[in-house]
Amino acid sequence: MGTLEGRLARAQEQFRATSDILAVLASDSSAQEQVFDAVVENARRLLNAQVAQIYLVEGDSYHLARSVGMSREFRDFIARHPIRRDRATLVGRVTLDRVTQHIPDVLADPEYGRTDFQRLGGYRSMMGAPMLVGERVVGALSVWRTEVDPFDEDEEALLSTFAEQAALAVRHVQLFTALESRSAELGRKVDQLEALADVGEAISSSLDPDEVLTMIVSRAVQLSGTDGGSLMEYDDASRTFNVRTAYGTSPDVIAALREAEIHIDETWVGRAARDRAVHQITDLAGVPLDPHLRILFESGWRSLIAIPLVRPDRVVGALVVRRKSPGSFSADTCEMLTAFASQSAVALTNARLYQQLERQSIELAQASRHKSEFLASMSHELRTPLNAVIGFSEVLLERMFGELNERQEDYLQDIHAAGRHLLALLGDILDLSKIEAGRMELDVTSFPIADVLDQTIALVRERATLHGIRLTLDADESLGLVDADELRLKQVLLNLLSNAVKFTPDGGRVEVHATREDDSLVITVSDTGVGIEADDQVRIFDSFQQGGRSASTAEGTGLGLTLTKRIVELHGGRMWLVSTPGEGSTFGLSIPQPQRRAPAHDELWMTEDAVPTGPLVVVIEDDPRSAELVSLHLEAAGLTVVVSRSGEDGLDAVRMLEPAAVILDIHLPGMSGWDVLATLKGEAATAGLPVVVVSVEPERGRGFALGAAEYLVKPVRGEHLLAAVERALPAPVAADRDADVADLSAVIVDDDPLALKLVRSTLEPLGWTVHTCSGGQDAAELVRAVAPSVVIMDLLMPEVDGFAVIEQLRPDLRASGPPIVVLTAKPLTPRDRERLEGRIAFVAQKAGLDLADLAKRLAAVATGGSGPGEQGGGREGAGDD
Repeated sequence: MGTLEGRLARAQEQFRATSDILAVLASDSSAQEQVFDAVVENARRLLNAQVAQIYLVEGDSYHLARSVGMSREFRDFIARHPIRRDRATLVGRVTLDRVTQHIPDVLADPEYGRTDFQRLGGYRSMMGAPMLVGERVVGALSVWRTEVDPFDEDEEALLSTFAEQAALAVRHVQLFTALESRSAELGRKVDQLEALADVGEAISSSLDPDEVLTMIVSRAVQLSGTDGGSLMEYDDASRTFNVRTAYGTSPDVIAALREAEIHIDETWVGRAARDRAVHQITDLAGVPLDPHLRILFESGWRSLIAIPLVRPDRVVGALVVRRKSPGSFSADTCEMLTAFASQSAVALTNARLYQQLERQSIELAQASRHKSEFLASMSHELRTPLNAVIGFSEVLLERMFGELNERQEDYLQDIHAAGRHLLALLGDILDLSKIEAGRMELDVTSFPIADVLDQTIALVRERATLHGIRLTLDADESLGLVDADELRLKQVLLNLLSNAVKFTPDGGRVEVHATREDDSLVITVSDTGVGIEADDQVRIFDSFQQGGRSASTAEGTGLGLTLTKRIVELHGGRMWLVSTPGEGSTFGLSIPQPQRRAPAHDELWMTEDAVPTGPLVVVIEDDPRSAELVSLHLEAAGLTVVVSRSGEDGLDAVRMLEPAAVILDIHLPGMSGWDVLATLKGEAATAGLPVVVVSVEPERGRGFALGAAEYLVKPVRGEHLLAAVERALPAPVAADRDADVADLSAVIVDDDPLALKLVRSTLEPLGWTVHTCSGGQDAAELVRAVAPSVVIMDLLMPEVDGFAVIEQLRPDLRASGPPIVVLTAKPLTPRDRERLEGRIAFVAQKAGLDLADLAKRLAAVATGGSGPGEQGGGREGAGDD
């Protein structure tokens, strides 16, 4: 019974020991040393041994991994004399035979050959068990006793169990180490992929190629665990590599590398490029040094790897990464750097293309600037003689210097028409160049579209009638005011109508339709002409194109439709074409329009007793009694009066009714009178409209500065109001020899002799006294000396330009002096208009100048019809902007 109980107690103790070892394994799979400690401790204790030890296989021998009960001297001796894989030792035998074995007495065992161990350790009985992982021996567990005391079968079984647990610990550590290694490798791969993705994104998005190349080198160095690197660009012409960017490299070394000649035929980097293969140097101290390698070696670099950057058809560069210690580069590193090299090749190619594009952009910008300068110069140089041709032919046709015979008149008509045609052609070319350069600005105002349609149709009606073409207009009566650049819209409509008449056979029809559709102005021009082939219907809107064979002999440059389409698109609109060959064509345009509120009947009214016979005057006054009083005075003088009681409604009334003058109060509900005045003077269609301010505010200076023709402070006597209105209204002047202009004189300031002669020849036959000045430097002195009725000023002059002269004559907006009229070929910018505001009477453009109309307007200004604060001639001023 006692023996049974003892055996049960030993079994329980053995179970607890093996369970403890397994618990250590379960708590930490990598805790090999803790498992080995538990194994040798339990083995020695449970097997009644003095020493327990674990050996692990390392190559062809066994090295002590763990022991208990062994002297330091013996451990040191075994470390110096490792156990070999043979039968001279118990550990060697059990690993060779792969079974647990014991030696009852080593001194009596004929095969045991390590008596040196036995003498030092003093052991006699030994037992060992192999540590197996699958079929592979990884080590052995052994115990010994210092007395001859053989081990029994139960003890052999227990030792085998402990050996299995030790082997399991080794296996777990191996698996854990492999997992850690694989995880680290996967982490490196992820880092590499992320880096490659970052570089790829940078290549596709960055506008700075050097930034991308520097990123590639830095990430390649960081991920390869090296110390520095550089990216070289290959130059085909010199057959050399040039350092484009570097990382982890001192500025002095970079400078030296950039000065070195790294030739493709004579250097190590060149050999890698020629071979199109990765080359590495494990130690620079052991290889011949070319100029590139010598600089690196003398700077402390010891090993490096070069990856050529190649495209299918050529070498583009090389990626070089370096270390300051000798050693080889792993296959994984080579693979990773090769991936970076592939992206580097793309980045370098992109950098070259970017540089090429940048150079071409600069060249194109220079060419565009030269073209713009040429066109601006040619604009002035061509328009000046053209204006003279047109102007003098008009003077002769007006018979200012005698009668003409029939042939002379025909020739002059041809000269005049050809001049006008050339002037229009030049204008189209300049307009198109402005649009292409993005410099055309629209002067958007509100105006009655019906008037524009009537005026445009009138310009082509004579030609249509001459060819028996029926020209009709169908316009929606509710169109009213539209918002657009009036001059440009006329240009668009005139081009479409001219083309329609030009390509319609005699006896055909041209129809114009205008309406509103979905808050847009829609105009179509239809004809019964030759039509346009389907293949030509897109091409016809290109520059210098006309519609097919039938149109190839027609006059024109093919610029008109291109310019027309661009102008419509500048308005935010679109154009379209529907055509059937042999039946005709319809060109349409659509321009978006804002929501517009028409003035209510109780806000816009005409006095009950008014008989609309005289010129129309709009009175903008919110006080009913003041409005009625002003109306009575004006109607008594034969004027027609319309009253509006707010600034917004007043503006709508002016735009809709086109009055001869405006009477304006300053204190208005909502929009103030100052804002109304500024708006009227800021819109080209109303800039020339005389405005008489009648207000309790004594701010004449501000009124004149904003463009008021007259400024009266309430209360105002009737005769003073009428006198101011009469001064403001344009006075009719007969442009003939008998007109009473004996007292009128003019000073003309222009550096162009032809322009001086043209205006002189227009005014002198009408009785004007004319003085001329060929430059701005003497103009102010001449004006002060002769005190003319009006000054006619060009803006483009050498040395002292027209702006400077005007500022001399009008240093203060309230300064007195003769009215100034600008006659120029210069397209006015907003800044130009700001400088002229309040200082001139009006602006006239030399291009397309109507000399008879100019004479009338000059007479009106000279006799007080337009005061100094008014800038008339708004449409002329916008001619080329």
